[in-house]
Amino acid sequence: MINNFEEFLSTSQANIPIIGFIVNLVLAALLALVLRKVYIKFGNSLSNRKDFSRNFLLITMTTVLIITIVKSSLALSLGLVGALSIIRFRAAIKEPEELAYLFLAIAMGLGFGANQTIVTIIAFFVILSIIILAKINSNKYDENQNLHLTISSDNTKELGIEKIVDILKEHCETVDLKRLHETSMILEASFMVEASNFDQLNKAKDSMIKLYSDVKITFLDNKGLL
Repeated sequence: MINNFEEFLSTSQANIPIIGFIVNLVLAALLALVLRKVYIKFGNSLSNRKDFSRNFLLITMTTVLIITIVKSSLALSLGLVGALSIIRFRAAIKEPEELAYLFLAIAMGLGFGANQTIVTIIAFFVILSIIILAKINSNKYDENQNLHLTISSDNTKELGIEKIVDILKEHCETVDLKRLHETSMILEASFMVEASNFDQLNKAKDSMIKLYSDVKITFLDNKGLL
């Protein structure tokens, strides 16, 4: 029985149709580029969306390759489990939205790798349509959009998060802390702030620089740098 099982593992390999594999690989690449454009334009991430979205093409095509090879052999499928237990991905995922788009890219690769081309294409465009419609609809009810504010400094002894919040509250109507990264060497905080005009933001910036000359301040809206 053991010999029969080992023989089954060594012979249970199917020939991979080259033309079909190339078509799926090209389609996966095209959809990954479309996903990149959508993420750059409609994403809400505070990080650099252009740099992060470059990973979509590589992740999608690599997933297609892995699934196409692994599905043709039970032995390779079992070996993939051991390989994934060794590999550790140390990607700096700062926000849940980044993970969601990565998961969509991997799902596309799984679909094309499993040769579920039509289903994958339909599901991809349905998901993107929902993302775009939800973004457009949210903008209609939020005409006075808040701005992303990122503050970083190497002087963590003098500059504290409490002092930053106090300065922002003095000049901005609303201040909402979204992310805080603080170590003994660096402090980086991201806020969602709302101001009636740019002069208020400029005054907040001047007040911050006046007290802490080494502080770095970046204002971002959903379309780019102010």
